[in-house]
Amino acid sequence: MKMNMELGKRLAELRSALGFTQEEFAGRIRVSKGYITSLEKSRRELNPRLVKLISDAFGVSERWLNTGSGRMFADPRDVNLDEVIALYNQLHPKLQKLVIEQLKTLLEMSRANENDEAND
Repeated sequence: MKMNMELGKRLAELRSALGFTQEEFAGRIRVSKGYITSLEKSRRELNPRLVKLISDAFGVSERWLNTGSGRMFADPRDVNLDEVIALYNQLHPKLQKLVIEQLKTLLEMSRANENDEAND
């Protein structure tokens, strides 16, 4: 079976973009550091289940991870979204939850402000 060298390089590129060591990256998706090393060096195949797990855990585009086409991160709405995703993914899960709650509060405030302006 021919190993996909480019896929291993993309995995290393993603990990680097997120600012994770192999150990940190592995811990986030609950695999061993050695397994990540093997994937990055293309000694092991990246299976579809792990591609999905990585996509969900880090907001990366499955298409980009599998083929290298498109953007690294899925569905960006503006140029800052890739950075926001990378920073968010580096936070502890409890802090990620706090960020989501703060974003919801900001959205509510924004909508209330828009409604006030519409009624003026």
